[in-house]
Amino acid sequence: MYSKEDSIRIKKEFWIAFAEAYPRKWILYNTKIKDVSFKFYVDNKKAQVLLDIECKEDEKRTIYFEKVESLKTILLEDHLPDAVLERNFYLDSGKLISRIWVEKLNISINNPKTWPEIFDFFNEKMSAFEYFFFEHEDYIKDLEINT
Repeated sequence: MYSKEDSIRIKKEFWIAFAEAYPRKWILYNTKIKDVSFKFYVDNKKAQVLLDIECKEDEKRTIYFEKVESLKTILLEDHLPDAVLERNFYLDSGKLISRIWVEKLNISINNPKTWPEIFDFFNEKMSAFEYFFFEHEDYIKDLEINT
């Protein structure tokens, strides 16, 4: 078990090492869609690359999710074959969001020997996710509802 200070130090070292291994600018919160963002996540069991849709209005959240979901075949066949799409995902806080993600299990932020594997996973999967997003962003961003 690590102390709080050790955990903070390890996380800081991890993210610095990742930035040095892959020194590029990721989209992350710069999707140009309010409350839609890409995220990296890692703990002592798994690493994840996420697309979170956190709109306060359920209708907006649903529309954005359904747009991505309508591209599911392209996403899975051309970019991220192991992606999981979940319309109703509850965060630990109880907040309801929509989430699309990929994950790698059996790695740990606390084990520096797994870091290169995590870095490669992050780079490969986020690059694929971003490419998918850039290919379809005009469609995803367009909230006009055709009736």
